[in-house]
Amino acid sequence: MPLTVDGIPEILALDGRDLGHSDWKEITQELIDAYADVSGDHQWIHTDVERAASGPYGRTIAHGYMVLSWGIPMFAELLRVEGVGRALNYGLDRVRYPAPVPVGSRVRLHAAVAGVKEVARGGVEMARAFTFELEGSGKPACVARSLTHFYP
Repeated sequence: MPLTVDGIPEILALDGRDLGHSDWKEITQELIDAYADVSGDHQWIHTDVERAASGPYGRTIAHGYMVLSWGIPMFAELLRVEGVGRALNYGLDRVRYPAPVPVGSRVRLHAAVAGVKEVARGGVEMARAFTFELEGSGKPACVARSLTHFYP
């Protein structure tokens, strides 16, 4: 059950709060192939199971941007924002992919509110520290800072 906040004042009070972990999501070849179709990125390391078997990871790996795209739905498992008129994804800061994500592995999101500041038109910007943990790995799959604007 996600934490629920209501309105701009409660969003401001989240500054510095650790929100915990999402559920694990399994990386399947079907998900990788579907992402390749949507993104147009059919590089063999992602989609050619036979060729990837003799490649550097011994199997296919997920697209980095695919994992990053799960930030929004995984974050929704951790925080629900009510009492605002709209929320806009403002952008990302410093995205990194420290470890490859092989097919058959599992990923989850650890998120914290890295900062909240007021912006124009009565809104606030929430900086969210995203760490996509790769089960059994000492390195994360992805680390990013996601920025969202909330307006009354």
